[in-house]
Amino acid sequence: MRSGVAIAALLLTAAAGAAAAPLELSGDLKLQGRWYPQSPAFPEQRSSTAGLAVEPTLYWEPAPATGFALTPFYRYDSADSRRTQGDLREAYMLIFGDWGENSWELRLGFDRVFWGVAELNNLVDVVNQLDLLGHPRDRPKLGQPMAHLTVSGGWGVAESFVLPWHRKRTFPGRTGRHRSGRAIDEDALYESGAEERHVDLAFRYSNAVGALDFGLSAFVGTSREPSFVADRRSASPIPYYEQIRQFGLDAQLTTDPWLYKMEAIRRGGARNLLGREEDYNAFNVGVERTLYAPFGSAADLTLLAEWHYDGRGRRATSVWANDLFVMGVLAFNDVQSTEFVAGILGDLRHDSRALNMELKRRLSDSWSMRLEGIVNLSSDRKDLTYDGRRDSFIGAELRFGF
Repeated sequence: MRSGVAIAALLLTAAAGAAAAPLELSGDLKLQGRWYPQSPAFPEQRSSTAGLAVEPTLYWEPAPATGFALTPFYRYDSADSRRTQGDLREAYMLIFGDWGENSWELRLGFDRVFWGVAELNNLVDVVNQLDLLGHPRDRPKLGQPMAHLTVSGGWGVAESFVLPWHRKRTFPGRTGRHRSGRAIDEDALYESGAEERHVDLAFRYSNAVGALDFGLSAFVGTSREPSFVADRRSASPIPYYEQIRQFGLDAQLTTDPWLYKMEAIRRGGARNLLGREEDYNAFNVGVERTLYAPFGSAADLTLLAEWHYDGRGRRATSVWANDLFVMGVLAFNDVQSTEFVAGILGDLRHDSRALNMELKRRLSDSWSMRLEGIVNLSSDRKDLTYDGRRDSFIGAELRFGF
């Protein structure tokens, strides 16, 4: 992370030289706790954990068409030392302007981007690395060093990325919950001789045509999703990052009253569960519908269903190989913006089912709360997620936004 520290120092120096420019500070502080009612699968694990996470964002424009953004992140966890970490989620310089009838912007530094339309898992989203320490379902992203050029006009939006550094995926430690049978090694192996310094390239074109929004994407470089090899000394799994080629399509069709979604990829160069290289296709499709004021109430009910499929079948390394996800969101439309969410994930190939429930409510202009529960209803030993069979939990979060 030396490059990240250097970028942050550069941005702070620029801010000092632009003291007259208005500074905008926003962000949030979260106090978190979880309780695991089942006895842990491993003796090092605890039945409860508490912690906090803070993520402020500082933005300023010292000159016309020039901006700087800095978003550091810090999380403390009482049970898992790996979850206690700091990161640069964003630290970039922004330059923007017009080019004829088109607009352009260039971002240099650490940033986060999002591709895709699915609720559960976004196949096409390959630029940023996932932070698996954050949440087993939400999966926040690590900041990615990049040069990101966007050009937009009446013809659509074209984005080009140069990604000079690879971020390793984060995994729970020996004392953490939601871990595999053997704690995953923090080191990593790479197919490329340049290792994490390999320069990756990505491109995306997106547009809206009537009721259809779509995106076409391409990525060439180091995979964000590792396969694993065994350490001969400790037998701990070591992440291995291949060189891949991926082409993606995401689309959303908005009709009245239905919303249709899909994502599809073609990926080459990745290893399958047998450790062999295999080109494959994967996709997800979903439908969504909102029922306004059902039964004469003031609430709105949104229903969603998604099917996730990986063409490798039983050789798939993804946990979303053949899964059905159904979710309902009840928005009470009250002053406190109360929402209740319930969803169930079922593996169509294995006997694995998981239920998640969530209640969100705003307490004041600055404070809000979130209560959640994830319950593993059944687990199959052949499922890749089997080691999480005792990690059902109840969580509470108190958030202060500023």
